[in-house]
Amino acid sequence: MKKLGLLPKLLIAIALGIVIGIIAPEWIIRVFATFNGIFGNFLGFSIPLIIVGFVTPGIGELGKGAGKLLAITAGIAYVSTIFSGTVAFLANRAILPTFLKAGSLAMDAANPEEALAEAFFTINMPPIMGVMTALLIAFTLGLGIATIKGDTIKNFMNEFQSIIEKLISNIIIPLLPLHIMGIFANMSFAGQVATIMSVFFKVFMLIIALHIAIIITQYFIAGTLAGANPFVLIKNMLPAYFTAIGTQSSAATIPVTLQRTKENGVNDGVADFVVPLCATIHLSGSTITLVSCAMAVMMLNGMSISFISVFPFILMLGITMVAAPGVPGGAVMAALGLLETMLGFTPTLTSLMIALYLAQDSFGTACNVTGDGAIAIIMNKISGYKLKKETAK
Repeated sequence: MKKLGLLPKLLIAIALGIVIGIIAPEWIIRVFATFNGIFGNFLGFSIPLIIVGFVTPGIGELGKGAGKLLAITAGIAYVSTIFSGTVAFLANRAILPTFLKAGSLAMDAANPEEALAEAFFTINMPPIMGVMTALLIAFTLGLGIATIKGDTIKNFMNEFQSIIEKLISNIIIPLLPLHIMGIFANMSFAGQVATIMSVFFKVFMLIIALHIAIIITQYFIAGTLAGANPFVLIKNMLPAYFTAIGTQSSAATIPVTLQRTKENGVNDGVADFVVPLCATIHLSGSTITLVSCAMAVMMLNGMSISFISVFPFILMLGITMVAAPGVPGGAVMAALGLLETMLGFTPTLTSLMIALYLAQDSFGTACNVTGDGAIAIIMNKISGYKLKKETAK
């Protein structure tokens, strides 16, 4: 099992959870519910720490670099991320109602014979601060680090980020399959899992289609500016795309992304600056996935969905996911606080959201890194360089 990747473990956990929910007695389901309650509370405790640990060093690092080039690159990456999230909202608003029955999970849960099993006991783990407080502290410290260029707080926050990365990679991520198994066992026990699985694959395919559409849009813009064939540019980036599917990490894919970006003719200096930076601040694919999964979960539970409520969530995603660590699930972990405070997710809905997101995390990462190459081409043009080799053929 240790040699399996996170996605195979997650799929096995879902399958086992469904089987256990069908055949196991209620007391076993309540054991899982007890674990899920404790683990969910621990996630709630961790959320402010994750926000401070991710966002503070990310903003602080933006104080380094080549001034104008840094600002323009960060601006383009943020606009790309927000645009992708907005497109995802509009597409899901139009398509999800065609195969999702609004409120279907909420109606099932209203039936006593289809209620979720309760935990034997709970352990309260109150967070040390609220989500908005954590965001404000992260912005204040991050901007301060970038302004004063001091090393003491910067080094402390970098070490704190390493601690949070270890917390996620060594505790939260390894326990997630067991947590997801418990969630699906409980939903199967309550008769709700059929509703989830019936739309799981359709939502997955919609997300992949949106990823492809965004990549084509990004390279159409880049190709138009650079005078190159966008589909040739995309073809040259395919090795980075498939590498990201395997690694599930933008950071781990940087060497391949750099190589393929330079293969597209981008100046070495521009590529060396833009690609590593965008690996931490450009998350168009992850945003598409988070918005799509969140809207699917909200619709299943009969929650109100409007552009006014979701767009601020998209705007904040572009900030809170800055410098999300290079571990699978980093983006959704950074977004948990926003899901709870801005969209009203309960711990159960948050757990379902994690399951939906992680099932295709690698494809979101692949979309992220492929888009990094497009931004590098745009920055190459803005910096006054032409593509070093003919890519229009």
